Amino acid sequence: MFEDLFYDRLIKLRAEKKVSAREMSLAIGQSAGYINGLENRNGFPSMQVFFYICEYLGVTPSEFFDDGNSHPSEYREFLKDMDALDDKNRQNVLEIVKGLRH
Repeated sequence: MFEDLFYDRLIKLRAEKKVSAREMSLAIGQSAGYINGLENRNGFPSMQVFFYICEYLGVTPSEFFDDGNSHPSEYREFLKDMDALDDKNRQNVLEIVKGLRH
């Protein structure tokens, strides 16, 4: 179960970032086929490499494993922007979001 979550999230988050497995592998200091190997379920990264993966993807380790959060970078950015708004504007944004859901 844990293993499936790791592999699935790696694939999803990399695809969301729109980078190739090769590009990501090289960017985190690994061989060109490293991420491809992980995505094909060939082992796990060391803790240090996992942190590099998270940093590259722009997510925290907690966000990496939060499969209920489909777009962690966008969500974090949205919350930061919401915190910068005054009460009236924050309520306006919430009403817009609620309206879009229906």
